Amino acid sequence: MLVFRDQLSRKVELSGTPRRIISIVPSQTELLFYLGLNVEVIGITKFCIHPAERFNSTTKVGGTKQLDVEKIRLLAPDLIIANKEENDRFQVEELMNICPVWISDIFNLDSALQMIACIGDIIGKPGQANMLCMEINDRFSGIKLPVTGLKVAYLIWRRPYMLAGRGTFIDSMLQRCGLSNVTDAERYPEIDAAALAAVNPDLVFLSSEPYPFAQKHIEEFEVLLPNAEVVLVDGEMFSWYGSRLLYAPAYFKQLINGLVKN
Repeated sequence: MLVFRDQLSRKVELSGTPRRIISIVPSQTELLFYLGLNVEVIGITKFCIHPAERFNSTTKVGGTKQLDVEKIRLLAPDLIIANKEENDRFQVEELMNICPVWISDIFNLDSALQMIACIGDIIGKPGQANMLCMEINDRFSGIKLPVTGLKVAYLIWRRPYMLAGRGTFIDSMLQRCGLSNVTDAERYPEIDAAALAAVNPDLVFLSSEPYPFAQKHIEEFEVLLPNAEVVLVDGEMFSWYGSRLLYAPAYFKQLINGLVKN
């Protein structure tokens, strides 16, 4: 019997190295494929879009918060990998009746690296996972960004407007970019147009996910916040905490340097 602890300090017992894994978190799905589990991953969500070739060929088990539990049961997994924030608590508890569930809880780079290392241990690829952690750490350490002190409103939703608040992984990435979150609220607070104008952000980041903000939405915020610079940003770079972290430092450097020059 193999015994592990997940990031909620729960004991997760496995009879051996898992061979039938379902991942219900997109960034962790990408991580599993990055670590070479092309056969062992038997189920993913409809949002687990990377890498594209694996997305197209792997069974879908619903959305991150709307899972097809019966379909998961029929796939007979020996491990399910979930996340405290991205998945529905009651569905995850239901999945625990099917097989062991390992749950991550990510709020900054350190917890993301811990997750990668733990999953590497569970799937029998500790060396590859540790090398990935070192490479991510090196790339983050290698970028030197100016601490601008600029206040940023990071929008994740429209109608109602929702911000990425304090205590989120996104907020920790904004801090890495030398930016100050315009809200002191925790998690993902709603905010109306008047309140958003009142906090007077220097920057407005419109994330590509979960709401698909696009070029057509920029004018909406430029009218609402005429003193702010409104920018479309890649939500995956700010919120995916698996192997995609390899690409985040270079993206942040290009983004912030471009804003400072402007």
